[in-house]
Amino acid sequence: MRSSILSPSQPLSVPVFQVPDLRIALPSEGALATAATELLREAGMRVNRSSNRTYTARIPAVDGVEALFQRASDITGLVDRGVAHIGIVGLDQFEEEHDEDGDGVILISDLKFGGSDLVFAVPDDWTRVQSIEDLARKAEEIEKGGRILRIATKYPRLVGRYLAEHGINYEPVSAKGGLEARPEIGDADLIADITATGTTFRQNRLRRLDDPPILRSSAVLIGNLKSLDRDDAGLEPLRQILERLESRVAGQRYQWVIANMEGESAEAVANRVNSDPRYSGLQGPTIGQVFSKSGGSWFSVQVVVPKKDLIPAIDYMRRLGASGITVNEPAYVFETPCAAYAELRKKLGRLLPRNGSVKA
Repeated sequence: MRSSILSPSQPLSVPVFQVPDLRIALPSEGALATAATELLREAGMRVNRSSNRTYTARIPAVDGVEALFQRASDITGLVDRGVAHIGIVGLDQFEEEHDEDGDGVILISDLKFGGSDLVFAVPDDWTRVQSIEDLARKAEEIEKGGRILRIATKYPRLVGRYLAEHGINYEPVSAKGGLEARPEIGDADLIADITATGTTFRQNRLRRLDDPPILRSSAVLIGNLKSLDRDDAGLEPLRQILERLESRVAGQRYQWVIANMEGESAEAVANRVNSDPRYSGLQGPTIGQVFSKSGGSWFSVQVVVPKKDLIPAIDYMRRLGASGITVNEPAYVFETPCAAYAELRKKLGRLLPRNGSVKA
């Protein structure tokens, strides 16, 4: 039988693992996962994941970046420990779980998806409990009976702080799932949980208090400040990601309105459009000459307006005599400087030049 023992001169074959320049942790499943990868795709950073069973993937648009797919509940910890340099997670999870003495920071505070509220939900038969003040009185009644108000929640840090601000003692009931059933089965008096529509609450004979939420949450981009403390070259992959995400999110807030307008000159048309700053664009209108087939002095007017102001802006253009109005959504709206990158540089103690550029 032939021996499989290697001679001393034969080197052992050791696998080599390439460490990425930048690792971004992404939710691996659920609505947050779908929306996160879709936002990256819309921002020109498609994630090349070979299958739903693989946990790493490439983002070809940005050199040296690896995507790491993990449970959303684990992402804050991974970034806190520097296993991932940045990550996309719900603000509720970050505020509840991050190491407050650590290096985790929010890089982009609202990615415009995953919106939900952290709220209290009480049983329907608590008809006299409509507000946090009512809940405080209810807690006092329960204490007179010899026990403490019990609240089932996955957010003991956030809930505890909020209740402390209102002078309410409570006993947290730890729960990972199925919180809505806890009051009915007698395991808790009420719950504090995240909700987008409140439908599940209503289906389980619960209702939220009338007060503003404990926390308004949406998806955020977080990062580990220590692991991101690099020179400009080392920060370049992150700069590109911040530029793309920030400008794409900004682009979703606006509409690009293009119209034809007759006038004596470009200056005269611009003055008319500028008469109402709400509908005259981010800095002012862009005016260009139109070589009309029917003659006359015509100009093309282009303005960018917030989506909420679209119909008023169209009405305004019509009152100015505009015709042939078309509307598009800008893919990106870049600001100078990129606010997220400028804030990161500030935290690192290296301010950006006024023009926002880091390259010659």
